[in-house]
Amino acid sequence: MVLQRDKPNVFWGWTTPGESVTVSVGDKRASGKAGADGRWIVRLDPPKVGGPYRIDVYTKSRVAVRAASVPPDVKVMAPRQMAILEDVLVGDVWLCGGQSNMEFGLTQALGGLEEVGKADRPTMRLFMAPRAVGYVPRAVNGGEWKVCTPKTVAENGWGGFSAVGYFFGKRLQDELKVPIGLVEDCWGGTSAEAWTSAPGLAPLGDFAPQLATVAARSEKGGPVFGTYKNLWLDENDQGTREGWSAEGYDDSGWYATHVPVRTTGDSDRGERALWFRRTVDVPTGGAATLVLNRIDDTDTTWVNGQLIGTTSFDWAWRRYSVILKPGRNVIALRVFTDRPLPFLGKPEDIYVELVDGTRLPLAGTWKGRAGLVASMLSTKPRDAEPNPTVPTTLYNGMIAPLAPLAIKGAIWYQGETNTPRAAQYRRLLPAMIADWRRAFGQGDFPFYIVSLANFMPRDTTPGDNAWAELRDAQAYAASTVPNAGLVTTIDVGEAEDIHPKEKWTVGDRLATLALAKAYGHKIEASGPTYRSMKREGAAVRVTFDHAQLMKARVRTASQKGTLRGFAVAGKDRRWHWADAKIEGANVVVSSTEVPHPVAVRYAWGHNPAANLYNGADLPAVPFRTDDWPLVTRDNK
Repeated sequence: MVLQRDKPNVFWGWTTPGESVTVSVGDKRASGKAGADGRWIVRLDPPKVGGPYRIDVYTKSRVAVRAASVPPDVKVMAPRQMAILEDVLVGDVWLCGGQSNMEFGLTQALGGLEEVGKADRPTMRLFMAPRAVGYVPRAVNGGEWKVCTPKTVAENGWGGFSAVGYFFGKRLQDELKVPIGLVEDCWGGTSAEAWTSAPGLAPLGDFAPQLATVAARSEKGGPVFGTYKNLWLDENDQGTREGWSAEGYDDSGWYATHVPVRTTGDSDRGERALWFRRTVDVPTGGAATLVLNRIDDTDTTWVNGQLIGTTSFDWAWRRYSVILKPGRNVIALRVFTDRPLPFLGKPEDIYVELVDGTRLPLAGTWKGRAGLVASMLSTKPRDAEPNPTVPTTLYNGMIAPLAPLAIKGAIWYQGETNTPRAAQYRRLLPAMIADWRRAFGQGDFPFYIVSLANFMPRDTTPGDNAWAELRDAQAYAASTVPNAGLVTTIDVGEAEDIHPKEKWTVGDRLATLALAKAYGHKIEASGPTYRSMKREGAAVRVTFDHAQLMKARVRTASQKGTLRGFAVAGKDRRWHWADAKIEGANVVVSSTEVPHPVAVRYAWGHNPAANLYNGADLPAVPFRTDDWPLVTRDNK
């Protein structure tokens, strides 16, 4: 792993209540005492940058334990507890958060496979937080640190480790010459409110009904899910109510079904909940990985009656960490699907993998039964988003277990899911940033935002646009939240793919921003940004910051340096494309259709034809000079 330099690092865990725990790294040592719940916390300044170091964690005394072979009133003293962590480095740790464009793996990125072959970086360490949700904060969430190698950077996740995160970390390491730790903590299709805690959301007032629902569910206990559809399934599915996931449930009356070739014996082909059960025998117990490949569209999986995971989109591999017992283990799945074949993978890609690499095949005969069929779905809530979007659930499942990990800062690529509520995002994103900073307890650490890339068909006429409003909300947060920053990516997207493959530029621009703002390097890290406007007859003069050597970047000779992407409007608020020319740090815009312009917008659309850059070859940040009502202003 990597410890964060130049600040106290927090170690935490559990032991006997009241027990003293000591942590030592190099010549540094500190102690703490476990509370009534057994949780202990030790804060320790790390040794000098570099390594490798060894961390020793141990209790002060031997521990009293109960043993089944002795009377209840007899105490048995076990040896003192000790854990050893080796090959630990000291450098900088960055949290990589967001949704699918941050999750997008290196192997799928443009040039990614070539990069994988060169990813032998012994002093870069990778941590991929497992997907998890919770109605209340989880104490732990698994995951492990790995040395960055061609193998580890390409395994797990959606095409391997985050491409944006990797390119960001690579540039930092090459420039700073220090160990870099990258923590991938993201989930495709998710909303910002899901990544924010209940105390963080409450002051906004917009999410009170959802927070009440989450609170009610947490009081009931039971399974934890991340969508309203799954909440509904908890209440209505027969199998859930009758405990079909239990280890000892009698499934002798279920029919045989072959996984992944066939599903069930029922004839229904509408939306339904299907249940599958089978056993697997393992020679020895311990940690293992259950791999189910892809399933359409929502699975919930139990092993020996214990919930181990749920995933809500068909293109994601199901890889669940589990502790197996020696001998017979029972696997149970509930799949909510509208396909006749919910298992989408190949037979050889469905297995249990033990810690020694042994794979136990799971393809073949399972037992199946329908728990809920289409005729029962009249009350199902509309749930357009299949991914975890319930407020607080991802904060509880994937942020809370990491805090208070010592970090240098965070990079954030998210917003697509919140686009219909872009006006709300102006308040929501700053609230989420403040919430994370409170959770990690390290002040206003750097928080750098990736603005949405260009996507969908190019706009033929200027006007209002929710995608542009979300970018505007991101820029607003970057300019108003202390120690935040923005990276513009309106030139690296793809019209027909919300997941553009050009991730190197995104990671490199994030690294440039970090080097300038977090590390003090004297480099330009922003494209031109709007400062002010002034009416000059039938034209408007727009003045920019970060405007050194502004230019109209051209991709083809036919473009001839024409500046594009500007629109103007008069008091009638009707927008028209504008002619624009660069004059030093200014751009003068005008349109024969608008003799008395009062407002200017730039790059205001899904996929704007915008080409204003500065001498650092960084694109101008989209902006608007008006304060007219947004099209998303009433969306909650």
